[in-house]
Formats: sequence, C-alpha cells, structure tokens
Amino acid sequence: MEENRLIEIETRLAYQEQIIRDLNEVVCEQQQAIETLEKGYKRLTKLVNEQAGMNSEIEGPANEKPPHY
Repeated sequence: MEENRLIEIETRLAYQEQIIRDLNEVVCEQQQAIETLEKGYKRLTKLVNEQAGMNSEIEGPANEKPPHY
C-alpha cells in the first residue's frame, strides 16, 4: 500500500514538472511576442509623430470647407 502511494506521488510530481516546463515555454514565447509588439508600437508612434509634424508644416487653413459646399 505504501509503495502504491509513493508511486502515485512520484507520478503526480512528474506531471507537474512537465506542466511547469510547458507553462514556462508559453510564458517565454509570450514575452517575445510582447517585445516584438512593443518595438512595432514604438516604430508606429514615431512614424505618426513624424507625419503629424509634416502635416503641421503644410500651409493652408485646416478647417476650410471644400469649394463644393
């Protein structure tokens, strides 16, 4: 009886160790995805800010209605 209990505990421990390894792998992949998204976000933010700066340099009224109104 004691032998069976020990085997069951060892089996559970082995499964838990495997689950921890799997979860760690998922967390690492998610961290890489987050870093990639952050880099993309920073590039887009920079691009939008540059475009906004270029648009402010264009002459002409910003709220002028088109001639067909």
